[in-house]
Parts: sequence; structure tokens; C-alpha cells
Amino acid sequence: MRRVDVVYTLLVNEDSTKILMVKNHGRNTWTLPGGAVEQNETLEMAAIREAKEETGLDVALTGVVAVNEGLFTELGQHVVFVTFRGRITGGCIEIIRPDEILAVEWIDVEQADELMPFYKEKLRDIVKRDVEVAYYDEGVMAK
Repeated sequence: MRRVDVVYTLLVNEDSTKILMVKNHGRNTWTLPGGAVEQNETLEMAAIREAKEETGLDVALTGVVAVNEGLFTELGQHVVFVTFRGRITGGCIEIIRPDEILAVEWIDVEQADELMPFYKEKLRDIVKRDVEVAYYDEGVMAK
């Protein structure tokens, strides 16, 4: 099986009642902004890039809030999903890639759990807690 790393960014509104989600073209599903990590890209770089591409927003990441994985046997993939908590630092909500994203909306936390039920700990509980796992990019390692 081929390993695929996917990153998401959890962005919440000021009173933590809504989560920014994107409606994906093709599968017609709602997810957090995110996507596959590209070659020569760190998890952090990918999450920041994907958030910008899918929402038009600039983000800073504050830590990891969840790690999920799945074996997609029909695709021959072992996918590891890393979800970062982020905060908006600039930009404005816009659809930059209409061939990939149909909508970008602030969704009620309870509805977000229904749309994206993959977290053992519900999104509403992840939003409430302010505990994160620190993420460190250790850079390029030499022999």
C-alpha cells in the first residue's frame, strides 16, 4: 500500500460556535480545508497552502489536534490524516479553485460533526479544549 499524508486545518469563529468548512467538488462532501501533502513539502507547509487554496485565507498553525488514519484497500492507500488548529492571519474568504471547491462556509459545530464524523473525539469537543500537541518541523536532516 502506498502511504498518503493528508492535512486539515481547524478554523473556528471568535465564540467557537462555528467551524470553517469547504464543500468539495466531485464527491460533493464537506470537510475542513485540507488535502494531500506534496513532494518536498512539510505537513505545516501543506496545511497552510491548502487553507489558502481552498478558502483564500492566510493561516498560522498552533498545534496538532488530531491524527487519524485509514486503509483504503480499493485505492491501495494507507492514509494518515493530521488535523492542525489554525488561526486566520489575513486574506478574505473566496473560492480560488472552483474546479475543486463549491463553497466555503462557517458551519455550526454540531452540524460539522454530522458532516465530518471521522473524529473519535467529536469536533465540538476538540474545539472546546485548548490542548494541542506541539508540532516541530526539524528541517532537512543531513547524514
